Amino acid sequence: MTFRWIEQASTRRTFLKAAGGVSAAALTTGFSTPALAQSAEVTVIAAESNAKALEILRRIGADFEKQSGTKVVINNMDHEAHKTAIRNYLVAGAPDVCFWFSGNRMKAFVNRGLFDDISDLVEKEKYKDVLGATIGAVTVDGKQYGLPTGGTMWGMFYRKDVFDEHGLTVPTNWDEFLAYGKKSKDAGLTPIAIGTKELWPAAGWFDQMNLRINGLDKHFALMNGEMAYTDATLKPVFDHWEELIKQGFFTPDHTSFGWQEAGAFLAQKKAGMMNLGAFVKYAFPEQDVGQLTFAPFPKIEGIDRYEEFSVNSVHIPANAKNKVGAREFLAFFYQPENFSAYLEPGGNVPPRNDLPASKDPLVNAAVENLKTVAGTSQYYDRDTDPDMAQAGLTGFQEFMAKPERRDAILQRLEGTRRRIFKI
Repeated sequence: MTFRWIEQASTRRTFLKAAGGVSAAALTTGFSTPALAQSAEVTVIAAESNAKALEILRRIGADFEKQSGTKVVINNMDHEAHKTAIRNYLVAGAPDVCFWFSGNRMKAFVNRGLFDDISDLVEKEKYKDVLGATIGAVTVDGKQYGLPTGGTMWGMFYRKDVFDEHGLTVPTNWDEFLAYGKKSKDAGLTPIAIGTKELWPAAGWFDQMNLRINGLDKHFALMNGEMAYTDATLKPVFDHWEELIKQGFFTPDHTSFGWQEAGAFLAQKKAGMMNLGAFVKYAFPEQDVGQLTFAPFPKIEGIDRYEEFSVNSVHIPANAKNKVGAREFLAFFYQPENFSAYLEPGGNVPPRNDLPASKDPLVNAAVENLKTVAGTSQYYDRDTDPDMAQAGLTGFQEFMAKPERRDAILQRLEGTRRRIFKI
């Protein structure tokens, strides 16, 4: 699933601060207030790993409960455990609201009839006016099955003080990138920190290079099963990638490290850059976060610029018991005062164009960067079939560790593609 980024004219509103809670102002602003639910309970399953964001979500639930008389029960799960649990609870024991991912991960459940069509809520609250192109992330066949929540802009993160100390320059094209790698190694740095123990960070490298070599349409042809993994257009992607591997760009023994451990190498000034989302800041001591900054992945070919912008989402399960209450809670949660407060602690890029500027400069840099791109993908494991994604993640990690196995890996992935997409 893809969407073209369209900059919408922002309408900044005056935000009222009411004592006693983040969302108390909701009823006194110019925004329409939902007809508050009268039924007994709304159950919510979240997978929020940020303690402050979870606290604010619970506060929003408590404010909704006070104003509506409807009890809100928020159950928070471990992020990784939730990826497995949702497959079961959507079928039996569904909550009224759940947090998940947009794109193909959402579509997989839509195709199974497990997420409710909430186009009525989108129309009633006029969300398309403030979401612009991001509405496409939760749309299937013209219908909306969720609301986009926080977005993550992927790119190259680095420490300003490390670049200043070693006289490093942010690379903007491939030749500059190779030169950056040599200078980093001469300075005793690993050019790129990466940990592939969790598999998905390797896929980010495939996505970034494929978007810059083959563009968005061909990238999505592959994601949708319409292109072979053995197609000749993918050869330069792996050629460029292998060039970096053989020149020692990446963290040695990267399969032994998770992304947070790899992020610590960046924080500890042992590595120069890292291709990730802004959540890399959680690997930094608080006093060093101000040194962290963002740059786009270098250009490779002279084509339009496309970026990875992955969007999380919130949904109403098709088997929810209280769909009316769920819609009313979502409308309350999505009011700008509440929604902006929820997004702020996690450093998420807001999908709404009417929220105030973030306190986080990394978020504001991402917002500005998005204004200049021709289109976005989400992330490999969000954009393709889940089973294909698992095979791809495994294959990309193997390639980074053993690039000489390239042909065997691609043949294996092609066999998986043919089986999954019934070619």
